[in-house]
Amino acid sequence: MPTSQPEVLISAEEIQARVVELAAQISSDYADHGELILIGVLKGAFIFLADLSRNLTIPRQIEFIAVSSYEHGSIRSGAVRLVLDVRESIEGRHVLIVEDIVDTGHTLHYLINMLKSRNPASVRTCTLVRKEHSAEVDVSVDYLVFNVGYEWSVGYGLDFAEHDRTLTYIGIVQPDDQ
Repeated sequence: MPTSQPEVLISAEEIQARVVELAAQISSDYADHGELILIGVLKGAFIFLADLSRNLTIPRQIEFIAVSSYEHGSIRSGAVRLVLDVRESIEGRHVLIVEDIVDTGHTLHYLINMLKSRNPASVRTCTLVRKEHSAEVDVSVDYLVFNVGYEWSVGYGLDFAEHDRTLTYIGIVQPDDQ
């Protein structure tokens, strides 16, 4: 676990301003599509999803999905596995996957393919942060709040070994094992 207070990378005010802006764009893009299903990827997206959904002006429903791609801290397990599935059918409906971070792209790639196999009207993606230089799989991010570098980011839903997830800002930590 990191031993010091995370250095501020993106302030709470910057996050909120960008979330409001993004919600307006999504509301405009989906204005004529009926109800939008927001699928929040647990655990990391819960804070972002809450703020984003409160700022949308269109009909929406919230679902959650959980996947695992990390064993402990920063050690990758090498595979993505479904831990919790959505409860409602998405067939013929518009879906927006709301993710906390796109790093290698494996998790989002898995989710897009899995959800598309269920015959929704559309599947688009929204992520809080993307480490664009870490991509191993080419995935489309339709709505992006921020690009970040290689640093380990925490706060606003992002964590390191379940710590610092509830910070109001996005900060940088240096894991002990790096």
